Amino acid sequence: MIDATNLNFDEIHVGQKASFQVHITNDMMEKFAELSGDYNPLHMDEIYAQNSKFHQRVCHGMLLGSFLSQLVGMHIPGKKCLYLSQNLNFHNPCYISDTISVEGVVKGKSDSTKILEIETTIQNQKNILLVNGIAKVMILD
Repeated sequence: MIDATNLNFDEIHVGQKASFQVHITNDMMEKFAELSGDYNPLHMDEIYAQNSKFHQRVCHGMLLGSFLSQLVGMHIPGKKCLYLSQNLNFHNPCYISDTISVEGVVKGKSDSTKILEIETTIQNQKNILLVNGIAKVMILD
């Protein structure tokens, strides 16, 4: 397990970035289905998925979205935050064996509320946009 960053509100600036990569595995998808209860055949049934327009199993969109929790809670801002909201736009599918890059860029900062606005993106190894959105996070100094 990685240690969470411990940034104070004053240490964070607009334009600041954080990112990490994750290799998507069948095991991750199995565990996510078990936790979420989402056993949709597009995610879990190889034969069904082969006959879809994607021709292979598609990773759960919310599995991808869950990595944004790691971004906010562990990287930027880290330990002293409370996730307030996150919108998600799903652009392209993710597949087993893809390596995704999860990135956040601080786009706004409110001194009065100590709330950050973070642009979030997830891309695959071909730099194809899979998911993007905006997170709002409060810093708990």
